[in-house]
Amino acid sequence: MFVPDVHEFMLVSFVFLAAGGVKGVLGMGLPTVAMGLLGLMMPVAEGAALLVLPALATNLWQMSRGGHLRALLKRLWPMMAGVCFGVWLGRGWMATPGGHAMLWLGLSLVAYALAGLAGLRLPPPRPQREAGLSGLIGTLTGLLTAATGVFVLPAVPWLQALGLKKDEMAQALGLSFTVSTLALAVALAGSRHLNADSAAQSLLMLLPAMLGMWLGQNLRDELSQNGFRACFMGGLLVLGGWLVWRGW
Repeated sequence: MFVPDVHEFMLVSFVFLAAGGVKGVLGMGLPTVAMGLLGLMMPVAEGAALLVLPALATNLWQMSRGGHLRALLKRLWPMMAGVCFGVWLGRGWMATPGGHAMLWLGLSLVAYALAGLAGLRLPPPRPQREAGLSGLIGTLTGLLTAATGVFVLPAVPWLQALGLKKDEMAQALGLSFTVSTLALAVALAGSRHLNADSAAQSLLMLLPAMLGMWLGQNLRDELSQNGFRACFMGGLLVLGGWLVWRGW
């Protein structure tokens, strides 16, 4: 029978509570925060295995809200296919010895934080080029997902560039993150990092992640979104820099 270490369980539960809270406020950020903090405590592949079920549950819920899923699937299928292809191409990167996964995770966090703090956005694509660029963005996202377990780059800036409405954007993020999580789960299962024990641990993290998400949603109307986003991005910048230093 699986019995987790109590001290580790409490620390990891707090990580998922905090990560779920960030997702509740911003509509994204659970894998970014969770992998950033878990990367300080364990190998990246182990942290990614813990992430699978909480990320899948919260993203499925987010993806199901709204009436735009069919239209988004029709528009974004090249990106979703690219994500799966990229994860397949990069399978095994996360378990590569030598700290490279930690370095890539840190660089991803730094790049994401700097882009967020600078307010940078990709220019909208031309309609005739959107499908091809969408597939390329998906492949790059899949490669970074395979290496780090974080699937925000470059998917999120790309989705922002498409000019989606608020509810469409939230559902598109849920769709992208769900596909990325499923592709990552298949890759982790193939490398045996996702097994019966890690799945049991991941299942235990569902409650703190969902509780954090619920708390974050309740805090959303009470906090300044811009102020919170600035603090969040600044924290990610510091955390990413620390991980780059460790993984260099």
